[in-house]
Amino acid sequence: MNEFHEDFTPRNSEAIPPADQVPTTKPSTLRWVFLGADGLRAGWSLIIFIALMYALLKGVNALSHLMHLSPQGNANNANITPIFAVLGELPPFLVTLFAAWIMSKIERRPNSVYGLGGARKLPHFFAGLAWGVTCLSLLVLTLWKTGLLVIDNRLLFGSDALRYGAIWLFSFLLVGLLEEYLTRGYLQYTLTRGLAGIYKWAFKTPHSTALGFWTTALIFSILFGLGHGKNPGESPIGLLSAGLAAMVFCLSLWRTGSLWWAIGFHTSWDWAQSFLYGVADSGLMVQHHLLATHPVGKPLFSGGATGPEGSLFIIAILTLVSLIILFTLPRTGGGYTANLPARPRFTPAPDNSHQAIGIV
Repeated sequence: MNEFHEDFTPRNSEAIPPADQVPTTKPSTLRWVFLGADGLRAGWSLIIFIALMYALLKGVNALSHLMHLSPQGNANNANITPIFAVLGELPPFLVTLFAAWIMSKIERRPNSVYGLGGARKLPHFFAGLAWGVTCLSLLVLTLWKTGLLVIDNRLLFGSDALRYGAIWLFSFLLVGLLEEYLTRGYLQYTLTRGLAGIYKWAFKTPHSTALGFWTTALIFSILFGLGHGKNPGESPIGLLSAGLAAMVFCLSLWRTGSLWWAIGFHTSWDWAQSFLYGVADSGLMVQHHLLATHPVGKPLFSGGATGPEGSLFIIAILTLVSLIILFTLPRTGGGYTANLPARPRFTPAPDNSHQAIGIV
């Protein structure tokens, strides 16, 4: 029996070194500068995206001037026409969509992760539509019942009311698509990705994604609010409410992982202000609206030339909208975190500590 007693160690075992002696290939400096744990570093992605947006918008503006398709009029005259709204919103939205698509190819990610994906697009969109017009109507009702808003008369009837109602609904759909996708689409995703990496490296926290998301949300919400500063009739309360509304929309993005609820809400909120009730929307008025109204009393409460968004009552309404999001949009499927690339667990390593220096 002894002749069958053998050492079952593989014959080539002596050729396999222990794991701690396996040589590691250090990534090249150029690769480290541009690529991180989840692909192209967020800083470079943002630079490329902004450069793309600038070049594409310049090209579209030059082409529209050559073809005499530039919108005629001026938003500052507080008398916006439907064609001005469409031509002012559609080209930049298409440019943003195209630039994000190019970045998805560069980064090798599905374009849907930047906010326009999700399994419940239509339900979320139509729910947002319903809540937008409902909450704006509640705000207008409050102003009317407290004597801060007067409804003068009706301006449109029959087919005119239906036609302009549909035209303005389409126009404000473009507004919702552009403003949400531009400020809370690719830019929100990419800056969140970068800041999450920094927070994970600096604080070694499992909550790096949440910190990155809400830091990004605060930054872009402030910029969104300040972006309304050039509107005629805008007020400090109006700027504050625009920034707070942006944070509320970020809450819906965090819960659902998509922008569709915010797009629907944004669309019908603006439509109800501008067309249905004929009040100013961040200081802007449109032509061909259904009702003629005017504010009465102190602008701090009536909104004045800013419209209902300039009234202190907007704070209560936005609080209500936040509660609606929390109770009607359960966070399923990981919410926004499901869109972000998985990161390896942080393990301190002296050899890799230099990675914090690059553009995240």
